[in-house]
Amino acid sequence: MGFKTDYARVHGLGSAHEGVGHWWGQRISSIALIPLTPLFVIPFGRALGGGHEALVATYSSWWHAFIAVAFILVAMWHLAQGLQVVIEDYVPEKAARTALLIGNMLVCWGLAAAGVLAVATILFRG
Repeated sequence: MGFKTDYARVHGLGSAHEGVGHWWGQRISSIALIPLTPLFVIPFGRALGGGHEALVATYSSWWHAFIAVAFILVAMWHLAQGLQVVIEDYVPEKAARTALLIGNMLVCWGLAAAGVLAVATILFRG
């Protein structure tokens, strides 16, 4: 039994000692998505209305391909962090929480890899 005050018991970064880093990661990714979202969505929407040829023509450009890859990576990073917080907060059983956290990372980074591969395929073949 220790003689610590309430403040001394809760002072620090939490049990994992990474709370502040995770918080900053979410803020940085959300700020990065502010300019990336319209830069990705507007050309994508225009190309989508023009069919497959317009989509290939749009993402054959290095600028649009770069923006698309940046958007995909940052969005998936942001999604993974957000889902991680929800899983950690609302899944009480440790085994289920661990399995969901692993699945979360696999799905988010799998989607990111698929998106980057799709853009790279259009860029280098188009």
